[in-house]
Amino acid sequence: MRIAVLTGGGDVPGLNPAIKALTHRAIDAGHEVIGLRRGWAGPLNYNPDDPEGSQKWMMHLDKINTRRIDREGGTTLHTSRTNPSKMPFKYAPDFLKESVEGNHEPDELVDLTEHVLASLEALEIDVLVPIGGEDTLGYGARVHREGFPVVSIPKTMDNDVFGTDYCIGFSTAITRSVTFIHQLRTSIGSHERLGVVELFGRHSGETALISSYLAGADRALICEVPFDPERLAHFLEEDKQHNPSNYAIVVVSEGAKPVGGDITAWGKPDAYGHRKLGGVGMQVSDMLKDLTGENTIYQQLGYLMRSGSPDSLDLMVAVNYANMAMDLIEEGIFGRMVALRDGQYSSVVADAPLLGVKRVDVEQLYDVETYRPKIRHVHRKPMFLY
Repeated sequence: MRIAVLTGGGDVPGLNPAIKALTHRAIDAGHEVIGLRRGWAGPLNYNPDDPEGSQKWMMHLDKINTRRIDREGGTTLHTSRTNPSKMPFKYAPDFLKESVEGNHEPDELVDLTEHVLASLEALEIDVLVPIGGEDTLGYGARVHREGFPVVSIPKTMDNDVFGTDYCIGFSTAITRSVTFIHQLRTSIGSHERLGVVELFGRHSGETALISSYLAGADRALICEVPFDPERLAHFLEEDKQHNPSNYAIVVVSEGAKPVGGDITAWGKPDAYGHRKLGGVGMQVSDMLKDLTGENTIYQQLGYLMRSGSPDSLDLMVAVNYANMAMDLIEEGIFGRMVALRDGQYSSVVADAPLLGVKRVDVEQLYDVETYRPKIRHVHRKPMFLY
């Protein structure tokens, strides 16, 4: 078989180990592996009438060019947030614009899935393995519904893909966050301030919840529960007074919002309709200054959470997900997403990321009155609690 793999959406540690493991396993079984570059932009921009000129959108993967990539973060195939089913006409490849029926305004959305399927056929791909989050895998499910064999692998540092208990990238993001929170204590404590640490987390506050839980932060603001600035300020003042080093820390999810307010978003929507998040930590910092008169230190961790090489857990899951995907491919089972469920490797339907929204179980894991993790019980909970 000729197997294609692509990585879409945000990069996370663990993508390269998954690519390497899949490539080596496939080659050992006598298959060929093609890497589609820059996510769904790869097959979208591939021109079957100009295969030589389209080489920058693909690469042959072998044991030599993937030999060392598992030691590095990011993705050797590069990535993008391209959605071929909702492509602004002005961003469609020039060679495709004439073939799109009708007259279109520059910002009008067009569905170019037919061309993606034609590209996969022209490349003689037998099965496609997209690695990504809800958006990337959601489009992968669309490709499968159109009749093309797909086996998906979930990744996202937010761990918010519905249908699996774990996504590649989450453990490393938590490890990075806990480390940086502890390191920031030196400056926050030295200056006796209130510290505000902002973490990624669009729809799910799990990164903020688990990071604050493991780092022992004083308070945590998550996407699922709007916060009252005055109550937060009161709690942090008390936390600071009760700390012998005279400081306090609150961890803030980028999707958090005050009571009656909106999430902090800016810029134009991307291909999947998402505006950039970030900056709520700065707002919280300013609110705390006004309400308490205390000086603050604000730190947005952002891409530091998803940079660098994977930790051991992400390395293990990435390699095992790749092998699980190859198990399904060699058994001729398509239209599935590999997953971890109840601590066991499994698979679910490829549509799973579209069937629900994965969010923090507030009742079981969070105290809405005090803005703190509150784990009611751990018995029979999954490793990462939800």
